[in-house]
Amino acid sequence: MLDPLINSIEVPCDQQKAFTIFIEQMTTWWPLDKFTTSAMGGAPAKEIRVDARAGGAIIEVGADDTEYPYGNIEAYDPYGFLSMWFHFGPPGVEITERTLVELTFETIDANTTRVELRQSNWEALGDMAADIRGGYEFGWKMIFEQGYAAACSG
Repeated sequence: MLDPLINSIEVPCDQQKAFTIFIEQMTTWWPLDKFTTSAMGGAPAKEIRVDARAGGAIIEVGADDTEYPYGNIEAYDPYGFLSMWFHFGPPGVEITERTLVELTFETIDANTTRVELRQSNWEALGDMAADIRGGYEFGWKMIFEQGYAAACSG
């Protein structure tokens, strides 16, 4: 069994803004030119579209308008908790299993929120689970700790 990945950061905005930026404004902070199915195919994605509700889909819209499903929202409790089944892969690979990403948003003070990201269920990814987990460990540092945190500063 692989341990979950856990990243905890403090962002310079209130809890509501931190939650909203994470799920409703993902296109503003997700590196569309690096960590997308489209980018793996040679062109940046246009956007990450999220239907922000329990059961809502998370979809990458590619440069050619091809839609790549990343997963769906499992639990949606504004502005404190969010969980989603999540995984994206290379072009032409059908993703049938997903990891579970859970986020908690905790007020530190009026202008600071602690956001914890926990990713688990690696075993669902089969023989490649350990390698994929390693990729996410690297990726979340850039995506979550840098890109998302910077978006909360604006």
